[in-house]
Amino acid sequence: MRALIQRVRHASVEIDGNITGKIGQGLLILLGIAPEDDADIGKYLAERCAALRIFEDENGKMNRSLTDVNGAMLVISQFTLFADTTQGRRPYFGNAAAPDLANQLYENFKSDAAKFVPVECGIFGADMQVSLCNDGPVTIMLEARRNDSGKITLV
Repeated sequence: MRALIQRVRHASVEIDGNITGKIGQGLLILLGIAPEDDADIGKYLAERCAALRIFEDENGKMNRSLTDVNGAMLVISQFTLFADTTQGRRPYFGNAAAPDLANQLYENFKSDAAKFVPVECGIFGADMQVSLCNDGPVTIMLEARRNDSGKITLV
């Protein structure tokens, strides 16, 4: 599972002219899901996103987490994070999870994240327009998966 995290001053998602999610200070998370992902990986990644210390403290150091600054998450499903562009010029998306699995794990991720911070979202599979003010800019990729011994780790 991949989370492309952007620290934002504000962000929103619009579908067919209607805003379905909107946050102030927080994290915009573009979430990509692979076929081998499961609910435990999503739970681990949701907690890591909420606890990631990328907000500045009083000394200007990235030392505060989303929970420390009372921020929110805007979570957007993003299968294109698993695009393979090694062959030709058209991306191949076969490395992304099938829609049924991806939607279930996307819903689980949002529920797990909501245990830590307020969560807003888009609609799975919809054509969305995302607006944001990237703060910093700060953009970080987290990827979680099971290692050979079965433990969930960041890679």
